[in-house]
Amino acid sequence: MEDKILQGVNVVSYKKEDKKYGMSCAWATQVDYDSILLLIGSQSETGNNLKLGDKVGVSALNKEQIKIALAFGNTHSLSFDKFKNIDYFYEDSAILIKDAKTNLVCEVINISHPKCSNKDHLIECKILKEFENKNAEFLSMVDIHNL
Repeated sequence: MEDKILQGVNVVSYKKEDKKYGMSCAWATQVDYDSILLLIGSQSETGNNLKLGDKVGVSALNKEQIKIALAFGNTHSLSFDKFKNIDYFYEDSAILIKDAKTNLVCEVINISHPKCSNKDHLIECKILKEFENKNAEFLSMVDIHNL
């Protein structure tokens, strides 16, 4: 079913209290010119530690960044340093993946739990700043599943 609608591969990451959090998030969508929604599973340490007002990075990976997608999507932050050997930079507490197709610095403005998945987190974010790599193409979940 994952190939029925185009889903990008996004890394959601931030630093809080000297700890780096990061995860791969396929269920992200822009809902306005300056707003995005992220659906983050209840098992995610990254999602469980998000609070209103937090500044987070959302990096839409490019087609050459499949290894980064796998590093952030296949392991939990408690058991593996996902940022090891990854080029990234900070904007405030937001962590952004270098050379991603698009990097967004966002502020968490709402956290809810949808009825269809009441333990998961639906995170609404306001886009504060953006960076675009015009020479890159978006990585999609279809690219990952076709490996």
